[in-house]
Amino acid sequence: MLRRLRTETAAEHQAVEDTLDLLSADLTRARLAGVLTRMHGFWQAAEAGLDDWAAAEPADAASVGWERRRRSHLFSADLVALGAGPADLVPGLPEVLGTDAALGRLYVLEGSSLGGVFIDRHLATLPQLAGTGRLRSFSPYGEQTGAMWHAFRTVTRARVTAGGDAGRMVGAARQTFGALASWCGAPSSANGVPA
Repeated sequence: MLRRLRTETAAEHQAVEDTLDLLSADLTRARLAGVLTRMHGFWQAAEAGLDDWAAAEPADAASVGWERRRRSHLFSADLVALGAGPADLVPGLPEVLGTDAALGRLYVLEGSSLGGVFIDRHLATLPQLAGTGRLRSFSPYGEQTGAMWHAFRTVTRARVTAGGDAGRMVGAARQTFGALASWCGAPSSANGVPA
């Protein structure tokens, strides 16, 4: 299932990476703050939808460790570290209709913590960010990154084995990647919902 998710969302995943361009040696503090502001707004919206799902499907949310996977507060703290304010706009995202859709959305959010390890290392090398301290939103789990990803994969595989809808997971992941690329690439005056 994870191979299918990776393969069928490859184009959308690449669009996000191209839009964010966080591994650039020319990444400025101001540009990073702008990206983090957009990501903070996106995570707030994505997490709100997952909260609604968790309220409707508490056992499924507990099985994937939803409460521990929240990150919007880390984006907010990183923005403070960069001298920026929190996001005041969030995108309108589709409702999370069931556990299969939640796992598809989480695939994007959780997968970003794997790539975030590389972003975190890169940011530490940039002289223009010296004195900022470690930003936590990209690599929220530290030494536990692999274990958290393994736990997510285990739940996702078990869901499909038990009859979950793999197509719905892939569709939700593609939709989430697309929304993230669009939101983060949008100009700051893009329509959104106040946070």
